[in-house]
Amino acid sequence: MDSQTHDVPNPGEAQVHPKFSSFAEYYPYYLSEHRCSRCRLMHVIGSLLVLGFTAAAVAFQWWLLLLVPVIGYGFAWLGHVWFEKNIPATFRNPFYSLAADFVMLFDVLRGRIALTGPLPSELLGKFA
Repeated sequence: MDSQTHDVPNPGEAQVHPKFSSFAEYYPYYLSEHRCSRCRLMHVIGSLLVLGFTAAAVAFQWWLLLLVPVIGYGFAWLGHVWFEKNIPATFRNPFYSLAADFVMLFDVLRGRIALTGPLPSELLGKFA
């Protein structure tokens, strides 16, 4: 197994999805669902494109806002299907998941999370 992948549960295997009472509880779980660096890269690309298209829409063409969800979720979901082999967190916790996308982007940009290799175990908490 290389640094780009991780153990993926069997598709038929039941998975437990915990409930969260705060974003601080949720974020380590969210990161645990993004262990594959290629999936994280897809999220970062999608999030940066979302910011770019939003800025372009505000400055030039409002209709570009229609593309924002398609681009953002498209890159993220493809990352989960192609690389992570799991169901995107969006479907279980849509608001926390959206916020976590941008927190993860900020963590990548400031060097707290790398786009290559494993995630730091201190960020995963009990999900390490």
